[in-house]
Amino acid sequence: MAGVIRRLDEAVVNRIAAGEVIQRPANAIKEMIENCLDAKSTNIQVTVKEGGLKMIQIQDNGTGIRKEDMEIVCERFTTSKLQTFEDLSSIATYGFRGEALASISHVAHVTITTKTADAKCAYRASYSDGRPKAPPKPCAGNQGTQITVEDLFYNITTRRKALKNPSEEYSKIVEVVSRYAIHNSGKSFTVKKQGELVADVKTLPNATILDNIRVVFGVNVSRELIEVGCEDQKLAFKLYGYVSNANYSVKKCILILFINHRLVESTALKKAIETVYAAYLPKNTHPFLYLSLEIAPHNIDVNVHPTKHEVHFLHEDCIIESIQKHVESKLLGSNSSRTYFTQTLLPGLPASTSDLKASGPSPSHEAGERVYAHQMVRTDSKAQKLDAFLQPIAKAPPASSSSSSSSSSSAPSAARPSGGATGACGSAELGDEEMLDALAEVEPKEAEKMETSAVGAEAEAGGEAEGEGEGEAAPRKRPRVNKEEELTAGATPKRRVIKLTSVRELREEVTEKNHKGLQEMLQNLAFVGCVNPRWSLVQHHTKLYLLNTSKLSEELFYQILIYDFGNFGVLRLSSPAPLYELAMLALDSEESGWSEDDGPKEGLAEFIVDFLRKKTEMLEDYFSVEIDGEGNLTGLPLLLDRYVPAMEGLPMFILRLATEVNWENEKDCFRDFSRECARFYSVRKEYTLDSDTQPQVTLTPSNTRYTLHSRQATHATGNTHAKQHTQPQVTLTQSNTHSHR
Repeated sequence: MAGVIRRLDEAVVNRIAAGEVIQRPANAIKEMIENCLDAKSTNIQVTVKEGGLKMIQIQDNGTGIRKEDMEIVCERFTTSKLQTFEDLSSIATYGFRGEALASISHVAHVTITTKTADAKCAYRASYSDGRPKAPPKPCAGNQGTQITVEDLFYNITTRRKALKNPSEEYSKIVEVVSRYAIHNSGKSFTVKKQGELVADVKTLPNATILDNIRVVFGVNVSRELIEVGCEDQKLAFKLYGYVSNANYSVKKCILILFINHRLVESTALKKAIETVYAAYLPKNTHPFLYLSLEIAPHNIDVNVHPTKHEVHFLHEDCIIESIQKHVESKLLGSNSSRTYFTQTLLPGLPASTSDLKASGPSPSHEAGERVYAHQMVRTDSKAQKLDAFLQPIAKAPPASSSSSSSSSSSAPSAARPSGGATGACGSAELGDEEMLDALAEVEPKEAEKMETSAVGAEAEAGGEAEGEGEGEAAPRKRPRVNKEEELTAGATPKRRVIKLTSVRELREEVTEKNHKGLQEMLQNLAFVGCVNPRWSLVQHHTKLYLLNTSKLSEELFYQILIYDFGNFGVLRLSSPAPLYELAMLALDSEESGWSEDDGPKEGLAEFIVDFLRKKTEMLEDYFSVEIDGEGNLTGLPLLLDRYVPAMEGLPMFILRLATEVNWENEKDCFRDFSRECARFYSVRKEYTLDSDTQPQVTLTPSNTRYTLHSRQATHATGNTHAKQHTQPQVTLTQSNTHSHR
């Protein structure tokens, strides 16, 4: 009688083993990334289709695979990392079992294209069940290896059905690649979906660990990190990493742990560090942790899990306790700034113990007294509310007679009844009228600042109110006109976030050229006065400096144009300025360098008008330069509040936009336009008028209006049309859109 125990077929054994090693697409990518890093790659690109179930392609620039090794590269237990079992005690590479490619080839169709540095060409081979389908064929290729995995789990229908959400699988792939990208600074990682032009994660080869954390998790995390690092010769370990401070917390703990450069998990270490943070963070919130732990290879066992996401090491409790103490000491040392929650107290309301609530959770609080997040305001120097600038005022409760109201208004706020009465002070919140009264009690300087931010209808109404009360003494309160429009948020729209690569590169150029000494001087100088329209005198410490106002203002406006790109207000011309006439004025000037060989001026002017009209949409969207359908200039960018450039330079500005800007290349276009615009806005001696012909600038609280009377432009030409081109009076009014730098 035959036995019931049978020897399994080799194909069945290999497929079962493959299911343990490759549990989902993210595991396959993790194994292949580790192979790329073992091959000394500095650029790793991952492309995924349908969450990795349809296709995974990973390409590196490493050492490549020799043609002789391609025959057995996908067989089980074939590796170049170790030869004897004892080598595991000193293993310094990611792979050591030789199961990654073998397991993948048993559950997917694998194609490998590889080229070594000394090979004349690349070789390509396809694999199934650990064996090549045909001998390697020569082909074209770059140095390194490209592995394509198609139809993952095509022969394991149960596993395939369980992984039916491609979006979830892709997010896990991005998570794995992001963690390896953070740890391996100095190497470039890219992961994207097939067919997409923009990568979801892309790190630069010269980036630091902190830069990579900023790319993956955002600037809110990176700016709240503390660097940690410790070493213990006795326990033979070394720690380096970044942990979040007491001001940052998330709903779920983020632990990126590398032990001997291997991405692993450690529940014990995670719990130990979270115990430290429990004393600093609000309840049910957790920290961000990136830790790189290096332990002597002979003290660690890496062969304890099929996917190698767990390791065991000697003196685990002692090492974890040492790390815990070091993190706690770092948190104590960085506790100079904290962010707390506090209850908002509206101005004019008495502070009673019943109205105040504690900022943190307390066991004595009842369920009905719970303070929700939307009822609290974060008190931080970087995120203040308007209430911080308001002075609480005493308001009398309404009375039935004028005598009672006058007596109650003169009484101090402390003497008011806090309950029982049905007046304003007994209500839970202030009405619109009471809030306006509170705003009216702001100090004059603060009120003046708030007035400058009001635009449009408020400005005009304010002007009428000022005219009516011209003969009376100025009251302390602001004119009460059109209050609903006065307190709207129209003057502070949300700032657009510009993610254009060319703009980012231009900003980086400015940062790279930054001179620390000059920056420090400009930040801390004392302005002495203007020597002439071109030079100004400043003092820094004990030295006097002459500043070239023209060059300095030109660089200022250039940097404003680059850093506030796409977020400018508009200076609207009260009457449109025809581009044709501006171009003719520019061509008539000697500065243009026009000659008869260039062709008729009228033809050139028409070309300039047609050319700029084609760019209208881009100019308005990015630079707030408005041109209507008839070829008239109607608006210019508002770079500084209450500053208007010299309109004498407007014709040359229009001409140079058409002739000096490289419109073919995006980055050059933005740079050239910003330079020309900065030159036009800069303070230039040739456009600075004498005292008797100074431009008339009228600034009133109700309206900001600029009237510039400029000299007539004379032209030595016989062209009747050209003689009519005189510099017209230009009146500019600020629009409701403000620059929000």
